[in-house]
Amino acid sequence: MFHRIRAVVVALAMGAGALALAPAANAATTAPPAMSKLAVSPASPIDVTAAPVKVTVTFDTTGAKGTPSLKLTGPGSPSDVRGPYKVDEGGGKEFWRATAVFDADNVGTWTVAATAANSDGNNTNTATFAIALKSKLDTKIVDFDADPDVVAKGATLTVTGQLLRERSGWKGYEGQPVKIQFRAKGTDAYADVTTVTTGGSGHFKAAVKAEATGYWRAHFAGNSGANASTSDSDGVAVKEADAPSRLSLDAYPEPVDKGDRLNFKGALQIFGKGGWDGDSGYRVAIQFKRSGSDHWEHVTTATTGHDGRYWARATAVASGWWRAVFAGASGVEGSASAPDWVTVKRPTPPPPPSKMSSSIVSFNAYPEPVKKGKWLHFKGRLLVHDGRWEGYEAQVGLYYWSKGKWRFVKTTWSNDNGYLHTKVKAVKSGYWKFYFRGDAEAKSDSSRKDYVKVKR
Repeated sequence: MFHRIRAVVVALAMGAGALALAPAANAATTAPPAMSKLAVSPASPIDVTAAPVKVTVTFDTTGAKGTPSLKLTGPGSPSDVRGPYKVDEGGGKEFWRATAVFDADNVGTWTVAATAANSDGNNTNTATFAIALKSKLDTKIVDFDADPDVVAKGATLTVTGQLLRERSGWKGYEGQPVKIQFRAKGTDAYADVTTVTTGGSGHFKAAVKAEATGYWRAHFAGNSGANASTSDSDGVAVKEADAPSRLSLDAYPEPVDKGDRLNFKGALQIFGKGGWDGDSGYRVAIQFKRSGSDHWEHVTTATTGHDGRYWARATAVASGWWRAVFAGASGVEGSASAPDWVTVKRPTPPPPPSKMSSSIVSFNAYPEPVKKGKWLHFKGRLLVHDGRWEGYEAQVGLYYWSKGKWRFVKTTWSNDNGYLHTKVKAVKSGYWKFYFRGDAEAKSDSSRKDYVKVKR
């Protein structure tokens, strides 16, 4: 079997223990084997311009033991490597042949060396031949791109593209060095930045640093079998890095009663040539994250004054963290203040005012029974005691008993005489009631419950 070593050496051997060239001792052998001159066909130089060419190496041996070894040395690796294998014998000689297919990737000088061996030693013959092209193959670089198109100074760009070679159509050219070049805006000359090697199908990719606005391209310098080519250029705009900013926040008073005003103050500063300095007209968002939550909520917005200071107010609703956030602006990076914790206390409630007693009377759910999907009506009267019982106009809730608890269904209002009436579509059997939760003048009360059966 012909064993191929990629890049520069291809070693060929056949039979068990092909690389162990010394055969078993033979008492009849008295000298190293003889070997004829190696013949290479077709004659050198071998033209691979139109298509790959199969190259045949032949030779004969006398007195050899086992299969000779064969070694090919040259640029690249030929394909479909076979042999050496015995093709004939007679007159004390053994005739051998080996083949390999060479193409445009193998252009250059090749050496083939055959070694035959026996117990008394070995013998090696060599031959030299050339793989050539009548003319170099054309190449081109396509789909070149430098991304992104606008970056901050010092940021990383990704450049990509594909190197193709024309031979019976355009195909990817693998394993070739491609230079990534850059020309600054306002200059004429491109300079090499880095070199990458094309991978499968000729694709290449590199990461480069953007230091100035200008144009990027890829260049293939060519080789003994392929012409040089250069991609189209791709422009990238480089802007100066945004100036850093910093933000402070103080939330007070702390602690604060729930419902009271909470005050915020702080300053936005931007780093420039003179160091940290404040400026006016920037919007600062005040955000809140209540205790136990992972979510920041936007509450209000402030605008900085001439020295970068700002003020804002909000209503205290719960204990939690407060912070100020600057989203950034043209030429300025965003920033956020350190969080500031504020404890919100529940204020001591004032003594409740004296309220009137209330009562929901004459509650009735009808008709009974009722067919599913038909209207189920409810009536009753809300009374309050203000020296005497009298009708009261207020909001009253309708409730339904389901799964072990009373569930709210809808709201209705009593008229100025206290009379109540509402309706809902019947769905399933169960208990119903009116419930008055009370208000600033009257206490709460619930009607009796009334069961209604709903038929299918």
